[in-house]
Amino acid sequence: MTLRKLAGLGALLSLAVPGLALAEEATPVLNSGDTAWMLTATALVLFMTIPGLALFYGGMVRSKNVLSVMMQCFAITGLMSILWVVYGYSLAFDTTGMEQGVINLNSFVGGFSKAFLSGVTPDSLTAAFPEAVFVTFQMTFAIITPALIVGAFAERMKFSAMLIFMAIWFTLVYAPIAHMVWSGDGALMWDWGVLDFAGGTVVHINAGIAGLVACLVLGKRKGYPTTPMAPHNLGYTLMGAAMLWIGWFGFNAGSAAAANGTAGMAMLVTQIATAAAALGWMFAEWIGHGKPSALGIASGVVAGLVAITPAAGTVGPMGALVIGLASGVICYFCATSLKRKLGYDDSLDAFGVHGIGGIVGAILTGVFAAPALGGFGEVVDIGAQVWIQTKGVIFTVVYTAIVTYVILKVLDKVMGLRVNDETESVGLDLAQHNERGYNL
Repeated sequence: MTLRKLAGLGALLSLAVPGLALAEEATPVLNSGDTAWMLTATALVLFMTIPGLALFYGGMVRSKNVLSVMMQCFAITGLMSILWVVYGYSLAFDTTGMEQGVINLNSFVGGFSKAFLSGVTPDSLTAAFPEAVFVTFQMTFAIITPALIVGAFAERMKFSAMLIFMAIWFTLVYAPIAHMVWSGDGALMWDWGVLDFAGGTVVHINAGIAGLVACLVLGKRKGYPTTPMAPHNLGYTLMGAAMLWIGWFGFNAGSAAAANGTAGMAMLVTQIATAAAALGWMFAEWIGHGKPSALGIASGVVAGLVAITPAAGTVGPMGALVIGLASGVICYFCATSLKRKLGYDDSLDAFGVHGIGGIVGAILTGVFAAPALGGFGEVVDIGAQVWIQTKGVIFTVVYTAIVTYVILKVLDKVMGLRVNDETESVGLDLAQHNERGYNL
């Protein structure tokens, strides 16, 4: 069993789904240590969205929109949980009809044999822990990915349109990309050899590109960029960033799907890359603007977490250091200089941090997964692996951008995406939810 197969959680389902190659290797046996760790990791990943991301984003918007952003995170958590158990898990991880090296419909998306969690019982196992835990663990990934997109269109999208967009996007974009990367032999990007340990492609590039398309389709916020739109509570943002940092150990180390050495190394490289990115962003901002900011270091933290995600199971400590520094500096310039130059209104830098950080991490995984550079992957030809990683990035960018654009344009024609000027001026908290974040 290769390290790449350990990295892809989808392959673990082969121990629970009849007919796959790994089922022939061993009969799964419940391991209480692995089960305990995966239960913990699952809770940590959910903690990343609520309250982590809700606070991180909530602090960055204006006070009149703080509840709307938090409400969106909570509503997405509920919606994705239900869609996941009804059909999402099946679309992402049903392996019926898949065969290594054969491209067919099942290479792009799963079927419905696992719809409504058919066959998932207290006794069914994925690797050495209950399949129910695997279902919930992957559910938390399906929750945070669309929630990340919220940062790109914050302060201007109708709540009703947001819910419908997220449901369709989850169905047509998230589930197929997760299937293509993680579901094992016969899946498109799996067969290409794309390395994505915990979601650099599936989660961050996917959400970042969708966010960029969304902010372009909706247009700029009223008054942007001439009207000051400073974050109303950076204390929330720093607390949210801290929660994301802690929760990310579940995200990355949990993706080892066992309490083992791979999980331990994933935890270590996650810490190294995140610290390096935080410092990289901080010093780049310090040099560029004369002062380091709290918002900057919080953004650098998330950039490092994003970039190390695809690499966490295959790179070593020094590779993580380079990936972290690169992501911190590159994301800083993309979230500031590039955004100003191109003029798009990515409200909370979902694309600048998640999209760009995911791309940086995905490509550099192909470099630092090589044992020759201290990695633990099976990369012999670095150039060839970098091309595979780049091909995976390009495919995801193009697929996500096109499908997201079509979904948004159709919804805009049918129901309208954006609140009117009066609602935007009053704030989404009061206009959309009849509440205020602060009653003084």
